[in-house]
Amino acid sequence: MNPKWDKVSLLYSTVLILHMLLLTRACEDLERERQEREEEKVRYLGEKLPPLQLSGLSLDELQNLCKQLHEKIDVVDEERYDCEYKVGKHNKDIHELKLKVQDLGGKFKKPALRKVRVSADEMMRALLGSKHKGSMDLRANLKSVKKEDVKQDKVLTNEVGDWRKNVEAMSGMEGRKKMFDTGGPAQ
Repeated sequence: MNPKWDKVSLLYSTVLILHMLLLTRACEDLERERQEREEEKVRYLGEKLPPLQLSGLSLDELQNLCKQLHEKIDVVDEERYDCEYKVGKHNKDIHELKLKVQDLGGKFKKPALRKVRVSADEMMRALLGSKHKGSMDLRANLKSVKKEDVKQDKVLTNEVGDWRKNVEAMSGMEGRKKMFDTGGPAQ
């Protein structure tokens, strides 16, 4: 065999052994941390919640004990509420900061859009699917204009001439009467 490959296989087996050692060490650390958390929990509950001695107590002593427990419950509820509020506020702040980082981090470019020619019928078919049955020939509904009418309009505008004469003719009550007689503003 090639001595170079022997070195590689030796190195690979060493890496595997180190990897296995690291994994076993990590598992041991996790187990130790779990046990420490359990012990801490038991210790904390022992401090905050001493065992109750209910036997041999009179009615007044039991009522006083209930009042004390009720006061402790109120204090714990207030602490829990404060903690929940703080956690909610911190989560909201974290979310806002993440949004700011995203905004500052990268401005993405809008892609260049291609021009697509789509008729009105194709667009309606794409939007409505099989429900679209009619034709959308928009030019068919347009009002047709005769060329003679356009020529007459040009002749009328040429006859008006000076705008000052038109303003003087429309001033006063006679001008308003002319506007109403003709059915609109006279030119």
